[in-house]
Amino acid sequence: MSRIIAIDYGRKRTGIAVSDTLQMIANGLTTVPTHQLLTFILDYVSKEPVERIIVGLPKQMNNEASENMKNIEPFVHALKKKLPDMPVEYVDERFTSVMAHRTILEAGLKKKDRQNKALVDEISATIILQTYLESKRF
Repeated sequence: MSRIIAIDYGRKRTGIAVSDTLQMIANGLTTVPTHQLLTFILDYVSKEPVERIIVGLPKQMNNEASENMKNIEPFVHALKKKLPDMPVEYVDERFTSVMAHRTILEAGLKKKDRQNKALVDEISATIILQTYLESKRF
């Protein structure tokens, strides 16, 4: 089997997570500056077998798309243009940042590490991917 990549897209930084080849477990991969995201994904896909890409869908509590969608849609369009055979899916990302902060607290990280926004983004991407993987199992 091949991997699944998840993206927690941000204006400055983007968290990236990847599944194992059995598509059972999500692992944080890295955080990259958003302006380098497309290059990073294309490079990763050229080196690793990837089945699909999951992108966090930012929604507000009233179920409408958040303001960040105007940044995400052009990226997804460019991604689909560069990788036309790669399925790209959106997954609701509401509360992933809150869950990531909670995970960091529960892990007992020091205050300086808890303030690391890149770590929050990477964990958020991991949560998005794990949610997707679990939804496919049931």
